[in-house]
Amino acid sequence: MQFGLWDILLLIGVSAQATAIAYIYHPKWKALLYSVPIPFTLATLSLGTGVGVTNVTGLLLLLGYGHGVRLLHQKLGVNVVLSIVATGLGYCGAATALVGVLPQTEAAFWAACAVVMAVGLLFFLAVPYREEPGHKTPLPVWIKLPIVTLVILSLIAMKQMLQGFMTMFPMVGLAAAYEKRYSLWTFARQVPVLMLSCVPLMAVSHLAQPYVGLGASLLLGWVVFAGALFGTTLWLWAKSGPE
Repeated sequence: MQFGLWDILLLIGVSAQATAIAYIYHPKWKALLYSVPIPFTLATLSLGTGVGVTNVTGLLLLLGYGHGVRLLHQKLGVNVVLSIVATGLGYCGAATALVGVLPQTEAAFWAACAVVMAVGLLFFLAVPYREEPGHKTPLPVWIKLPIVTLVILSLIAMKQMLQGFMTMFPMVGLAAAYEKRYSLWTFARQVPVLMLSCVPLMAVSHLAQPYVGLGASLLLGWVVFAGALFGTTLWLWAKSGPE
């Protein structure tokens, strides 16, 4: 397995993001940091294939991951680590199956954008706020960071198998799910925010890439993403009430 520059930056960026989440106490701020698409951006640059239908469809699998961990652990009483592993493997299995059958066409891309936005809006409006306790890891950073890094390293090794789905693989979610085990509802509720914010980013990047290149198109997408994340977060936190 050979690592390029973007692979190294992906390893560093995702490890830092997941570790930071572990040391933030309040669930709202944990979830907000989880929404920042550092993994998507660096993974897309690492793959170098641009933004297509698999990237967008990966958001639906990410939604399934978020609620899957919550349901397995909180509803069925499955150990949280086993819940994380099971849903992570489920994402990989679904992505591997879909990679070979999803049409790589403009119509398929825009249809996927419409479906993901509709599903994201439905979950965004339907899932209510629930007060959950704060938590941060007691482990010192010099122990926590290497553990997270090893987890992310194993995920990067699978990028060719997952292709575009790798960009939305819950790298941060997989590494940080144990630390957010007391606020799984809050994190599952945050995924629709990511869906509603990332689809505009992907759409802008998809349209702009032929003219400005992949890197610049992602930068333009981040501008749109920031506005969408700001608006959805304000609405969501207003519905949540005071901290």
